Amino acid sequence: MRNKITSLTPKQTVQELDRYIIGQNEAKRSVAIALRNRWRRQQVPPPLREEIAPKNIIMIGPTGVGKTEIARRLANLAQSPFIKVEASKFTEVGYVGRDVESMIRDLVQLAVNMVTKEEEESVAAKAAAAAEERLLDLLLPLPEKKPVHEDEVINLPYDTNSSADTTREKLRRMLQSGELDERMVELKVAASRPPGPIVEVFSASGMEDMQSSLQDAFSKIFPGQKQERKVRVPEALEYLKKEEAQRLVDTESVAQKAVRRTEQAGIIFLDEIDKIASRGGSGSGPDVSREGVQRDLLPIVEGSTVTTKYGPVRTDHILFIASGAFYTNKPSDLAPELQGRFPIRVNLNALGEEEFFRILTEPNNALVKQYIALMETEGIDLKFEEAAIREMAKIAAEVNRKTEDIGARRLHTIIECVLDKLSYDASELEEQTFTVTATYVRQQLAVISENEDLSRYIL
Repeated sequence: MRNKITSLTPKQTVQELDRYIIGQNEAKRSVAIALRNRWRRQQVPPPLREEIAPKNIIMIGPTGVGKTEIARRLANLAQSPFIKVEASKFTEVGYVGRDVESMIRDLVQLAVNMVTKEEEESVAAKAAAAAEERLLDLLLPLPEKKPVHEDEVINLPYDTNSSADTTREKLRRMLQSGELDERMVELKVAASRPPGPIVEVFSASGMEDMQSSLQDAFSKIFPGQKQERKVRVPEALEYLKKEEAQRLVDTESVAQKAVRRTEQAGIIFLDEIDKIASRGGSGSGPDVSREGVQRDLLPIVEGSTVTTKYGPVRTDHILFIASGAFYTNKPSDLAPELQGRFPIRVNLNALGEEEFFRILTEPNNALVKQYIALMETEGIDLKFEEAAIREMAKIAAEVNRKTEDIGARRLHTIIECVLDKLSYDASELEEQTFTVTATYVRQQLAVISENEDLSRYIL
């Protein structure tokens, strides 16, 4: 865990988040401290290290203000296994649906994919060299050696193999220079369908892992057959590289590393946690289900061991970040035990006109920059006047006030409506430059933004 990325200071983490997320400084500070505390825990001597629990966070705020984006960017910074799950999709044990332990199994699978990719990248050079040799064998098969009897006297020239070696090296140079890219070779590839039976399990909660386990078992009993296919040389080379990389990677080591990474660095983002909060303890039907999900969620957040196909996984040090709008209820409506496991609560503010303007222009992945890049593919130099961007931000804020407030997501609809005509005609335009002005924005959105009923359906 001692690497440059996971040892970012809180200030550095906030600076990185600022590149993609506008505002919400309180939430950024909280997640930055939580990330740094994970690194600090790794530096603590082992006896005390295990006692230090992560400080889970609840983000409270309306939709479209950056809750999910903060958690996702944080996971990218930490190079941690990260999944986003919706709490409303879980059901109480004993009912049909997903059980809460499934999110741990999903997280481990994600970690396995991450570690596998890293391991394959570490052996990429060896895999490429081995793949090249295998491809040369396909292009220039070695001559079969005939058995030699003791009573036979063979007088061969000294350089019998020199001709084949010279041809092989010539082919190697041609392969590396791309001269053989159009040539076809016959390659044995895995069949698209395994010969064994297709197993699909429809079961109650707690049995979701059965399908993958049964499929793994049948794959060992009925190993996948290979079939001959004619492919071009570049495609064959890529396939052989992947095959060699998989062969060089130790799957047992990958599983162990993935489990360890999940336990020590995993992040789970629990969205819509307000949907499982009981509204005032009314005791009605749906509330019973909500309380049941909370009871099932509690041991996972507190720390327990979940059985997965890669081995048991402890959840004691997984960081949980929950979020919810809490329009009709409040965090105190959650079970007291569950509240205690989310000691840090941060409020995210609703976004206004000025924040929308900054979102459109400042982040590395700003919407304005995205559309400029898209239009460049058609040979059009798209420009936005500052007044035009401010007008879009103003209209987005007004529509949010008049209709449902969906935060920054409104900007996607606004800019798409503004550029609808250009996007449709871009491939046929002769002009190489197109400038979006405030007047053009008003013209494109006039009918929609002024008609509140129409705005509800379109914007």
